[in-house]
Amino acid sequence: MNLTGRADCPARPAFFTVFNPRQRVEQELMITRTTLLYLSKRHNLKDYFSRFDAFNRITRRFIAGEEVDEAIFAIRELNALGAAASFDHLGESISSEAEAEAEVREYLRALGRIESSGIRANVSVKLTQLGLDIDEELCLRNARRIVEEAARRQNFVRVDMEDSTKTEGTLRVFRRLREQYENVGVAIQAYLYRSERDIDDLLAIGAKIRLCKGAYAEPASVAFPQKKDVDANYAKLMRRLLLSGIYHGIATHDEEIIAEAKDFATHAGVARDAFEFQMLYGIRRDLQVNLIEEGYRMRTYVPYGAYWYPYFMRRLAERPANIWFVLKNLLRGK
Repeated sequence: MNLTGRADCPARPAFFTVFNPRQRVEQELMITRTTLLYLSKRHNLKDYFSRFDAFNRITRRFIAGEEVDEAIFAIRELNALGAAASFDHLGESISSEAEAEAEVREYLRALGRIESSGIRANVSVKLTQLGLDIDEELCLRNARRIVEEAARRQNFVRVDMEDSTKTEGTLRVFRRLREQYENVGVAIQAYLYRSERDIDDLLAIGAKIRLCKGAYAEPASVAFPQKKDVDANYAKLMRRLLLSGIYHGIATHDEEIIAEAKDFATHAGVARDAFEFQMLYGIRRDLQVNLIEEGYRMRTYVPYGAYWYPYFMRRLAERPANIWFVLKNLLRGK
């Protein structure tokens, strides 16, 4: 006879756990995210997926196009809504000096097109595009050319972050740029344990920071594995930035965090034009418009270029809503 009083019902094993729907959903989302981040590194799958018209149509929601003029067209529409923008020429992990030189030329061209077209935009660049994996001094020289051109045109360059193996090198190059130029900022990822210390160091040199959650697969040894912990750290770092007196970018689509930022800024006496919200092209346009109408500054990151596949897969991994959007359209054949 077991504890239920029924001889026909076996006792529960010691490892039995009560079914928890919320935990199961979180586990499934974690598996899905891990899978998508893995697929983002399988560049050979781009050609396979690109054979499907439905997949190509979906990517255009998140990618402005492969050419700079397509990005300019998208930015004009954003400017008309009241949002500024940032060019993000897609590419990373460059392995040759020739490829890095081509990226520099593309960014110089983009800066020229921003000025000639009159759009409100700056540029965002990953340092592995400029040769960080080849030679740090080469990367610094290439980055300096872009920042100098931006300064000449009274524009701004954001140095983006990549996976955690690039964080230290990216910050070293950024600090050397910041010693010479004020028109350069950097991104910090809230899911890394080290980010609080990095922010303290960066605020000490007056750096303009773009705070994001982070979009790469990272081990628990360097990053918070649970979303709730990432969110809590993001909110803590966000408050520190808002009180710094420096113009920063609060980059998130999380409505709870946005509401917290608005509430904190209001009670702390931080003006709505003393910082900006930042979001990605194709994600939560409705929320972007609402913030603009409330008097907040908004900047939308507009990615373009042929190297769109890894970026696209990481965007799907970031938010479950993006995954369901894609699946729904693929099933409908739209």
